[in-house]
Amino acid sequence: MTPQPNPQAGAAVKAADRAHVFHSWSAQDLIDPLAVAGAEGSYFWDYDGRRYLDFTSGLVFTNVGYQHPKIVAAIQEQAAKMTTFAPAFAVEARSEAARLIAERTPGDLDKIFFTNGGADAVEHAVRMARLHTGRPKVLSAYRSYHGGTQQAINLTGDPRRWASDGAAAGVVHFWAPFLYRSRFYAQTEEQETARALEHLETTIAFEGPATVAAVVLETIPGTAGIMVPPAGYLAGVRELCDKYGIVFVLDEVMAGFGRTGEWFAADLFGVVPDLMTFAKGVNSGYVPLGGVAIGQKIAETFAKRPYPGGLTYSGHPLACAAAVATINVMAEEGVVENAKRLGAEVVGPALAALAERHPSVGEVRGVGMFWALDLVRNRETREPLVPYNAAGEANAAMAAFGAAAKERGLWPFVNMNRTHVVPPCNVSEAELKEGFTALDAALSVADEFTVA
Repeated sequence: MTPQPNPQAGAAVKAADRAHVFHSWSAQDLIDPLAVAGAEGSYFWDYDGRRYLDFTSGLVFTNVGYQHPKIVAAIQEQAAKMTTFAPAFAVEARSEAARLIAERTPGDLDKIFFTNGGADAVEHAVRMARLHTGRPKVLSAYRSYHGGTQQAINLTGDPRRWASDGAAAGVVHFWAPFLYRSRFYAQTEEQETARALEHLETTIAFEGPATVAAVVLETIPGTAGIMVPPAGYLAGVRELCDKYGIVFVLDEVMAGFGRTGEWFAADLFGVVPDLMTFAKGVNSGYVPLGGVAIGQKIAETFAKRPYPGGLTYSGHPLACAAAVATINVMAEEGVVENAKRLGAEVVGPALAALAERHPSVGEVRGVGMFWALDLVRNRETREPLVPYNAAGEANAAMAAFGAAAKERGLWPFVNMNRTHVVPPCNVSEAELKEGFTALDAALSVADEFTVA
């Protein structure tokens, strides 16, 4: 679709937004949201007709891009047939979505509890784990994000937690492995894995194994930096959970449904959790949907005992119809395979080449369509390009980088001192190369803030 400029309409949208919309994670008077006129595939555009290549996939959820015609048609068809129905009934779209998801989840994660998004999926996974074990505590990692609701934000290991953390949610944080910024003084991945697992087991021991209901981990942390865990780590966590009777929860809200070049990131590591949360890519974000995939042992806990939880819109027919269409599109069009191939053959090599040219790039890491560039002031010291949780003038370097990318028609994912490369999983090679040209120019701006 060719964008048609309509500045007057854009001004009206902007005025209504500024008058009435309360935006998340923002100081309301200090933001200037872009008024978006439309979107298609890997692009969106504003009311001035300026088009942007979206290297954010929205918030890492448009795994098959914007406005895929088969998914739009499925939503329209479901709306004509049955727009909504209460969750206590068996409904075709809901049943089929659950079946298709269960076919793809690892191991015995064959029961699907539907939620409205990722945060409430995490809330319910934690509730299930506590009820299953009868234990109160949950362990989660620093450098993580699990959602904005009360339990999920307390599980989160980044600064967004601080304002809402009353230290009364039964959450204990620990360090997960991240060799580039190791908390364990490790020199190799093997050391990082061994020391991170020893740290986790020590944490469990000192908290009291009989008090710990669950360990909750993002399979590959997303917003916190796309740190792919080293070999053996997740398998080691699985063993620790089995040893102490702890429920192992993997959060695949961002990493699932093709993002890593596999249906689920857990498949990269050969691990099967007891519970797995999902959302975002399950239907490319077209209608809000999330859920918990439940393994046999926990499902049996609630076979005769009622599960004390639910949502009015659990398994909403429109959302589930979108999920059915999305999963079928991904299978028919080889979307997962596309993410895997282009990640290995195009994205990885291109980002490595950018790192060689730009002193601001400290590390490139990722897999599939799930990558991060760790930007630094000094490669030798690995000092981040901006301080942790920087704002205002302290964040000038990243603000300049982001503005430079947008000026060149690339909408970047920027968080702290990183930019993430997370385009739709069905992005084309030509679109990727277009994005890398803009990214190359924007990194030259970041280079201006480095020191020798």
